[in-house]
Amino acid sequence: MIVDACGREFRFRFDPSYRLAARLFGIRDDSAVVRVGAGELCARFGPWTVRTPLRNIAAVSLTGPYAFVKTVGPAHLSFGDRGLTFASNNTRGVFVEFVDPIRGIDPFGLVRHPNLTMTVAEPAELVTLLDAR
Repeated sequence: MIVDACGREFRFRFDPSYRLAARLFGIRDDSAVVRVGAGELCARFGPWTVRTPLRNIAAVSLTGPYAFVKTVGPAHLSFGDRGLTFASNNTRGVFVEFVDPIRGIDPFGLVRHPNLTMTVAEPAELVTLLDAR
């Protein structure tokens, strides 16, 4: 976690088995980050970006493990609930539920997501920070 004047930054923890697949979709260490500050949550996972006010967060929890085939590679859309996943490992992540669904998987915002899962390197710290909002 990095702390600066703009807030806190959380990097993703890439398992070796996820790294190559992620790179094929433009997802690298320098393009996968979660930032919390100035009253908002911003998450970038390669070409996919999510941004929402902190007041739009309904609940936060730790989750995992996840199925490899459902999480490796690009951002994933759950067909069950339209949830969005930014995964760099299948071990542990942060599950964020929103008051109002957010845009993320498509550039036009046609699909709205009621939740987002992110596998950052310090998931417990991110949960604590978002819970304190």
